[in-house]
Order: sequence, then structure tokens, then C-alpha cells
Amino acid sequence: MIKVMSFNIRYGLASDGENHWNKRKSLALARVSAFGPDLLGLQECRDDAQADFVRSNLPDYHFLGIHRQGPGDTALEMAPLLFRQSAFRLQGTGCFWLSETPEVPGSKSWDSYYPRTVSWARLACQPAGAVLTYVNTHFDYQPTAIDGDARCLRQWLDQIRQETPLIVTGDFNANKDSNAYRLLTGDGALIDAFRQVHPNADDEATFHAFGRQEEMAPIDWILVSDHFRVVDAQIDRCREGNLFPSDHYPVTAVLDWKA
Repeated sequence: MIKVMSFNIRYGLASDGENHWNKRKSLALARVSAFGPDLLGLQECRDDAQADFVRSNLPDYHFLGIHRQGPGDTALEMAPLLFRQSAFRLQGTGCFWLSETPEVPGSKSWDSYYPRTVSWARLACQPAGAVLTYVNTHFDYQPTAIDGDARCLRQWLDQIRQETPLIVTGDFNANKDSNAYRLLTGDGALIDAFRQVHPNADDEATFHAFGRQEEMAPIDWILVSDHFRVVDAQIDRCREGNLFPSDHYPVTAVLDWKA
């Protein structure tokens, strides 16, 4: 079995009052520990005290995070992927930018507000040795950029999906009726893990803006290739009173290899 979690932890410098990172960071990491993922995709993790806290509290994981770059203080933001070191042997890693020049660090296109990255790791499962490619990303929120980001990611995935099974996590900033969702799942190239388990689910929102019902949207996804059987998939809605782990709920999946 492979346990996967995608979790936008909300950047630590945000002015979130009672839900500021310093007040909720232990709760956020507790939700990670409660599920115990083998693969963990984070979004909005800044490479400062926030990332230091994550690393120090998840010592059993390899942390791969690349600054998205660009102007200003937001350049330190990452969409890092983590994997449990006892579960996998690392065979290769890489990163590219969601733009018309993906090999150019800090590049952006399609009126994107910020540079956006895709990080990936090629992993051999222990002890069997089966190889997969794990991908984590965070799309922009400008509508034309969301579509451009999806096309860019899909083109890259098409180049490698004949080589290895795929697991993709991310905050896609798009609903599941969007063109971006159709680009990534429409022809069955990737399968929405949550909808495999809950095909008729009405309540699949992950973004909630710290409990604001009018803001809720299903924008965090775990997508997998057909090599996997989805055993379980959930949205973790745990909180402590009015204190939330983040303005997003983590989404989780338990996968097994198909025979």
C-alpha cells in the first residue's frame, strides 16, 4: 500500500489572526502525522522558519523543495514534495516551471500572477523495487494561467507516462468542472482518487478559507495512473474549535498496485 496526502498549509507570513501559522503549525503537522503518508505534497511552504518547522517535525522524510523565484518576498515559496525514506529509494528528481519556457527558473506565462513550479521524484518502492514517478505542483489562480498550467503539465506527463506509473498531487486552483480538470483526467490518463471511492460525492470541497462556507471549492486533488487501485480516499476535516490546520483541508488516498 502507498499512502498519499496533498496539503496546502497556507504560507506562514499571512495575516490570518487567530489562524496564523504560529498558532496552527502544530495542528497542521499533527494531521500529517495522524495519516502517516508515504508521499506528501505540500503547497505554500516558505523556505524560512515554516519549512524549518516542517523538516524538523518530519525527520523520516526526504524534503525536495524548489523556490518558485520571481520578484519580492514571495520568491521563497515552494510546493515541496516529501517521501518516507524507509519506503522508497530515490532514483532521480527534477523541477520545471509552468510556463512557455519551463526550463527557465522563475519564468511565467499566460498572465500568471506568480511563477509556478512542478517538482518530481522517480522512486523505487521498497522492498519490491517497483518504480513510480511522484509529482507535486501548485497552479496559479489567474483563469488563463490555470489552463496554461494544465496544458504544460499534461504535455510533460505525456512524455513520461509510458515509462513509469504516476502519482500527482497539487492545489490546482480549479474546480472539477474546469477545463484544467478535463485536460488532466478527461481521457483517463489520470484518475481522480477521491472520485474513485466517492463517485457521487457532493461534499468534496478542500479549500474553505478558515471555515467560510461560501468560499468552499474542490481544488486540491490526488491523481493517479491506471497502474493503481484506489483503496480509500478522504478529506481530513479535523480542527480544534475555531482553529484550523490551514485554509485548505488535506486530501488523502491509499493506493495499491494492480495485479
